Amino acid sequence: MEHSDLTQSSGIQTCDSTDAIDSFPVLAEAETPFVLIDERKVDLNLKRMAEQASKLGVKLRPHIKTHKMPYFAQKQLNTGAIGITVAKVSEAEVMVEQGITDIFIAYPIVTPSKIRRAAALQQRARIIVGVDSEAGAAILNQIAEELQVRFEVRLEIDTGLRRTGVSGDAIVRTADRIAACPHLDLTGIFTFRGAMLAGQATTDLHAAGVEESELMLAVADTLRQAGHTILEISVGSSPTGLAAGTVAGVSEIRPGTYIFNDRMQMAFDLVDRHDCAATIVVTVVSCPYEDQLVIDGGSKAFATDVQPNGAPLFMKGFGHIVEYPDAVLERLSEEHGVIRIQPGHSVQVGDRLHIIPNHICSSLNLYNNVWIYGTESPYQMNIAARGHNW
Repeated sequence: MEHSDLTQSSGIQTCDSTDAIDSFPVLAEAETPFVLIDERKVDLNLKRMAEQASKLGVKLRPHIKTHKMPYFAQKQLNTGAIGITVAKVSEAEVMVEQGITDIFIAYPIVTPSKIRRAAALQQRARIIVGVDSEAGAAILNQIAEELQVRFEVRLEIDTGLRRTGVSGDAIVRTADRIAACPHLDLTGIFTFRGAMLAGQATTDLHAAGVEESELMLAVADTLRQAGHTILEISVGSSPTGLAAGTVAGVSEIRPGTYIFNDRMQMAFDLVDRHDCAATIVVTVVSCPYEDQLVIDGGSKAFATDVQPNGAPLFMKGFGHIVEYPDAVLERLSEEHGVIRIQPGHSVQVGDRLHIIPNHICSSLNLYNNVWIYGTESPYQMNIAARGHNW
């Protein structure tokens, strides 16, 4: 992976806050807002997850929608992952181009053009495709027949999120439909549920993960009794993956956020602030009131999909401000972020702040590149699979 080595960026900026014991590189040439990633923390996060998955005896297939960069996907493979998960055909294309050869597209692909692109990738990689309906299976099989290829597929199960996935009587019926398709091979089932327990958002991650796996094992048992070969049971997000992996019979977990972590993972008490490898660097552009700062990062710099005060975490604001952890990033417009801070602070116009976003996955997707530091002089890297054709 090529990168530019910017050796002039070696200065170190420290802050007085006891919450910000880390030091950050001073990148005068990097215009804010930008994403800054500490590769040392990335390496520790990858090692920790891989070791825990190995102890549980489950395969690790991380979701690369968090970072969208082949460099970090390869790091995950070098640290125990057996393959990767993507959400889009375009992400798979970028990863295959960089030599990654075991990819699960955990999304129902029903557009003929995308199916053809996925089929083309099979010449260079193992491509597994998600299916969640009889109609979707029929379209996939039709294009596969035209191209004279076969697709390995996994049936998506709705375990309570009420997004994509089948449930109830439709599970066996859809599996039967897939089995009747000569160009589809049903090898497993998968789900995404997140932090839910008994249909409600929860902070009891262990119980949520166990319930998710038990629901999936029951589905697998039903499908096996109906004559289907279910080799893989794939579950688990970063919050629930390891808990889900404690249930015997689960074969694979698909965490994503763990590579960088974010404020949600902090709020779930899975990690602390020093496990968060990515921050968004912003500049204070105005101090209009003694209790207010305005920064140059708004909704085009911080994702708004995880809103403040939402169950089950009830977080305040849109991110954790490293230098001033008691301050609140309480409002975002497109190019402005408004921070409420205690009077008497020492912040001045032109100062930089480092903010851990509520959700790093969708925040990082707002940028074309990131800055990486920690193991060598800071350098930039393109987010190769970001904004690619779907």
